[in-house]
Amino acid sequence: MKKQWQILRPDIHTVDKLCMILKCHPAIASILVNRNIVSEEDASNFLNPSLNRLNPPFSIKDMDAAVNRILTAIKQNEKILIFGDYDVDGITATTILLEFIRSAGADVSYYIPHRTNEGYGLQNNHISDYALSKKINLIITTDCGSGSHDAVKTAKSAGIDVIITDHHIISDTIPPAVAVVNPKRHDCPSGFDDLAGVGVAFYLLICLRKKLRDIHFWQNRPEPNLKSVCDLVALGTLADMVPLVAENRILSRTGLDIITSSNRPGLNALIEASGINKNDVDTDDMVFGLAPRLNSAGRIDHASIAVELLTTKNIEIAEQIAQSLNHMNQRRRSIENRMLAQIEGQLKKNPHLLQKNTLVLAHQDWHLGVLGIVAARIMQKYFRPVVLITTSAGIGKGSARSIPGVDLYKGLLACADDLENFGGHSMAAGIKIKTEKIARFQTNFENAIGNMTKPDDFIPKISIDYELDFDDIADALIDEIESLKPFGSGNHEPLFMSRNVKVASSKIVGKNHRRMLLKQASGSAGKTFNAIHFNIDPSIPLKEHFDQIAFRLRWNRWNEKKSAQLIIEEVKPG
Repeated sequence: MKKQWQILRPDIHTVDKLCMILKCHPAIASILVNRNIVSEEDASNFLNPSLNRLNPPFSIKDMDAAVNRILTAIKQNEKILIFGDYDVDGITATTILLEFIRSAGADVSYYIPHRTNEGYGLQNNHISDYALSKKINLIITTDCGSGSHDAVKTAKSAGIDVIITDHHIISDTIPPAVAVVNPKRHDCPSGFDDLAGVGVAFYLLICLRKKLRDIHFWQNRPEPNLKSVCDLVALGTLADMVPLVAENRILSRTGLDIITSSNRPGLNALIEASGINKNDVDTDDMVFGLAPRLNSAGRIDHASIAVELLTTKNIEIAEQIAQSLNHMNQRRRSIENRMLAQIEGQLKKNPHLLQKNTLVLAHQDWHLGVLGIVAARIMQKYFRPVVLITTSAGIGKGSARSIPGVDLYKGLLACADDLENFGGHSMAAGIKIKTEKIARFQTNFENAIGNMTKPDDFIPKISIDYELDFDDIADALIDEIESLKPFGSGNHEPLFMSRNVKVASSKIVGKNHRRMLLKQASGSAGKTFNAIHFNIDPSIPLKEHFDQIAFRLRWNRWNEKKSAQLIIEEVKPG
């Protein structure tokens, strides 16, 4: 699919001024301005993320009520239940709350629902069948609960208090909980809308620790070091693809920095099992190495396995669980590939489906646990909102993914009458639907998205941060690029463009990657650089000259040595 190239043109005066202040390469100043970082203070905050720069969390609505209720539960030795979601965000949020409250000597346990058998969020049966039988006094949700009105009412009538900590979109009518700690509440003045679920949980711990400190609670027991849990805060934040700006940037950068010295056996075992260099863990390692393995627990078996990994102090048990997650991840890939093949088969038989703005597909044999991953891959390939539904006993459960700029949640809201239930945000959501309504939903969703969009929205775009000649590529520049990490949503890895590039040599590596040695024809210094272009069609003959290339510039580290490498994103043949 051809992409539309957009070369960003930041204000040259602002770039020059920032370049002078920071004494940096013009490319770096341009990248910062492209991200709306235009002042010395903004640049300093961005380039020097530190926990000391976190804005105080006390302004989050209902935070005081949540802290006071947990404090009472700790003091009176009440039974506390952490109720979490089954993805990495929920798993890490559950873990940090569980460990902290346990360190305070409280009677605390956790519960994560089974993805396939129970579905998402706190439900009535969790109160009647579990919480009551365990004599729970207080439930604290993590990364869920904002839509659990009935379950909270059931708990309240049974004498069980509920505190909700969440970050998902929430309606004006909030559940009748003791506290609903969700920065996306319309009446929340904090401005922490971008926090992941684990970020909200971490902020709750900051406030709870301070409250306990104020009453001299830690006099006779060690006070938890919250910085030490930023490894998990970073993992949950990065895995949930929230914008890596402001607080999220600070938390992620801090977590990445401390992972090298982490003494968490489970995380160390997972890093080892994933083949990741512990001394150089980056965003890609977290998102594509660790997160899928932790997620595979909930997709293939039960997410509690991942919590057990992250909380165990036993190295041997950690290694066993990490290897088990490796096997689950391999099984997940196999299921995923089988589903992708089925979908491609459907589309080949029904090419008219690709004439639509949306893809809504259903099948009775699809695995609920991997629907979201497959939906994301189909969305990326065909660049349109995708809803995949697995059906059983008259009910369909689905996962939806959208393209940048097209609000999925708004589209689903327009089809609310077709759905039994739905929740999520602009880019990802889950739905529940009766099978007899799928065809009508397919039509209504197509119309809803069509009314929200224009044809240009369905053309994938790549934004070029800076046009860079090969002569200007130097070690110092790559080091400066690394200072902009971590990269992700809201702070994408910089994309450069060069013109008039010659291919000095090339070869296929793996099945569909092309490794090249590139030289700029107009370059006076005659510099050559190693480059790799992933996921190409090896049957298409390689051009010996490119008019333009779009690429990312990184260090290629191998055997304790490093060299410059171009990661090719797109090419325009000459």
